[in-house]
Amino acid sequence: MPIIDLQMRMRQLGEIRIGHTIDTGRISEKTQKPILRPAKLNAFRLTSPSREILTQVAELYGGEVQPWTPANGGPAEFEVYTKANRLPILIPPRDAVSQWYELYAGSRCTRRCDGQTEHKSDRPCMCDPENRDCKTTTRVNVMLRDVPALGQWLLVSKGYYAAVTLPPAAELLAQAGGYVAGWLGMEEKLVQRDEGPARFMVPTLDVEITPAALMAGSITGGPAAVASGPERVAITGGRPDYAALAAAAKTSDEVGKLWTKANQNGHLDHGLAKVLRDRAAALGAPMKGPTSSEQPPTAETPAEQPPAAAEQQPDGDGAYPVEIVDDGAVEEIWFQIIAAAGTRGWTTEQVEVRFAQANGGQMPATASADRLTAFLRAIKAGEIA
Repeated sequence: MPIIDLQMRMRQLGEIRIGHTIDTGRISEKTQKPILRPAKLNAFRLTSPSREILTQVAELYGGEVQPWTPANGGPAEFEVYTKANRLPILIPPRDAVSQWYELYAGSRCTRRCDGQTEHKSDRPCMCDPENRDCKTTTRVNVMLRDVPALGQWLLVSKGYYAAVTLPPAAELLAQAGGYVAGWLGMEEKLVQRDEGPARFMVPTLDVEITPAALMAGSITGGPAAVASGPERVAITGGRPDYAALAAAAKTSDEVGKLWTKANQNGHLDHGLAKVLRDRAAALGAPMKGPTSSEQPPTAETPAEQPPAAAEQQPDGDGAYPVEIVDDGAVEEIWFQIIAAAGTRGWTTEQVEVRFAQANGGQMPATASADRLTAFLRAIKAGEIA
């Protein structure tokens, strides 16, 4: 159980941005530094203290990772200008969108007000409602569905349109009671002002379920639009949240790719396997044991029932060479093979190649429990290099 008086929150991995600052070519007389101005972008820009996480972002959405130092004097980070103006996300059930009137001095927030009370000083609002010193600040917290990192990304907007459109969307999504699969987008607005037309980008939230289904509560049996409570699986440093990603998957092919990725990274344990099998079954394609392809078995090719593994005897120290699998399930033995191979630094593909070499070309996906058990015993005995 968590400590009662501590607020639990997800780690913030970085920020999603829809603009940047550019040099105006002028120098400030006061600071003798270049004067910068904000400029809109046509694709998302992401910043983070982690180069490794942004490298994964760049592989998915384009761009190159480069060092970045915030203009407000914050700590040095990294940034990537992506090629995407629409990102697949998971929207959390709580605190997806928050709003304040805020005033900053450099990187320090000096006022944070709800329109009535300034919360930093616990005093009444100090701004003139008709001419506020503070800016409307809207924050959106989301998870990037395909980025293998556990945590949330923050998007901050100080625009009017984001302030009036995002909170109602978040309130509606809160009806789901779980993570909702959706898309974070950006669209251009054109406003006619006294000084002329103004163009700027506005963040948008779209979901993969209809409002009627959301309000009716009839979403749990349909596509994976909501992850109301994915089973908890073991979490290791840098491990993706496979359960949340599986809940957001729309096809069994996507679940199969998660299975393969978890295998290759050494993350596939019994709890996660059950989550992935259940998700694939819900999408109409039951998964069986290991497969060398990127797709799980289809509903037309159900898993065959392998014969039970032969009973083994302990050695002189009373230890068994491999764990006994009561039900002879292929996937149970395969997990043990992957774990044993991981201590040798083998990838899943290398394991499959070695298995085929030791079994006349047969792949582990079609092997019996007896053959897999024999292969596992040979790995542990050091008989396979």
